[in-house]
Amino acid sequence: MNRHLTEANKPKKRLRIFHGRMYFALQALAGAAWWLGTATIPEVADATLGGIDPLLVAIVDIPLFVIGSALAALNFRWAVWIATGWTVLVALGMVIYATATTEAGLGAVLMILAALGSLLAGVLMIFGRIPSEKLLVGPFAFHSSHNRIRSHLLVRTTVQIVVFWGVFLVIIPVIINAFEDRWELAYKFPILLAVAGFALLAFSSVIGVWSARAIANFGSGTPLPSQMAHHLVARGPYAFVRNPMAIAGIAQGVAMGLLIGSWLVVVYALIGSLLWNWLIRPHEETDLYERFGDEYRDYAKRVRCWWPSFSGTSESALADDAPAEKGLADEE
Repeated sequence: MNRHLTEANKPKKRLRIFHGRMYFALQALAGAAWWLGTATIPEVADATLGGIDPLLVAIVDIPLFVIGSALAALNFRWAVWIATGWTVLVALGMVIYATATTEAGLGAVLMILAALGSLLAGVLMIFGRIPSEKLLVGPFAFHSSHNRIRSHLLVRTTVQIVVFWGVFLVIIPVIINAFEDRWELAYKFPILLAVAGFALLAFSSVIGVWSARAIANFGSGTPLPSQMAHHLVARGPYAFVRNPMAIAGIAQGVAMGLLIGSWLVVVYALIGSLLWNWLIRPHEETDLYERFGDEYRDYAKRVRCWWPSFSGTSESALADDAPAEKGLADEE
C-alpha cells in the first residue's frame, strides 16, 4: 500500500518541483532586469543600492544570484543551494546596511521577499514538498481541549486573543513600521484610509471575538490548535464561512497597516495570509476530516472556505450565548 501511495504522489512531487523551477526562472529574469535598470537608470541604483558601488556587487551577484537562479531553474540541484544561500546572505546584509545608513531601504525589502521566495522554492526542489507539518509543534499541534468547562474555555480564549493580537497586531507591526521609517520608505496615507482602517479593525475584531466565542460555546474548545474544539462548530460566523477567524485576522492586519499608515504592514498581512493558506490550512482541514468525517464533509459542501454565503442560513447562527450541550456550561 505504501508503494501505491508513493506512486500516486510522484506526479504531485514533479509538479511541485516544476513550480520551484519556475520561481527560480522568474527570479533570474527579474535579477537580470534589475541589473539592467541599475546600469541605465541612476534612480534604480540609488533606491536599491544606496552608496554601494554597483560594479563591486555585480561581480559577485550576477554569477551567484542571476546565473545561479537560472541554473536552479534548469534543475541543477547544487545551484539551488548556491542561489538560495546567497540570496539569504544578501538579504541580511541589505537589512543591516539599510538600517545603519538609512539608504537602499527598497533594496532591503526586495531582497527579503526574494530570500523568502528562494527558501520556499528551494525546499520544493530539494524535497519535492514543503514539510509544513514541522511547524505544528507545541501549542500549534492539533489536539482537542482537555477542559470542557465553558467558563474556563472563555477565560483561556480571552487570554489567547490578547496574546495573539498583541504579538501579531501590535508588536510586529510596530517593529515593521519602525524599519519602514528608518529605511525612509514611509508613505503618508490619506486621512480617509486611516479612518477606513479604524472601521475595518473594529469590524474584523468583532468577527474575531465572535468566532472565538463560538468555538468555546459550541465546540468546547479554544482557537489555539492544541486546545481545539471537541465538536464541529457550524454555528455563529461558521454558519456563513469556514474560516471566519482567518478572514478576521487578515482584515485586522490590513487594517492596522492602514491605521498607522504603513504599506509594509499591509504587505506583511497579505503575505502572512498566503503562507497560512498554503502551509497551515491543508493540515487543519485534514485534521477536521479525520476527527469529524462525514459531518465535516457535509459542512464543507454547504459552506465555502473564504467567501461567505448568507442564503439558507439558520437563525441559530446568530445566537452564540448557549453552550452546545445542556449542563456543560458550569459542570466539572
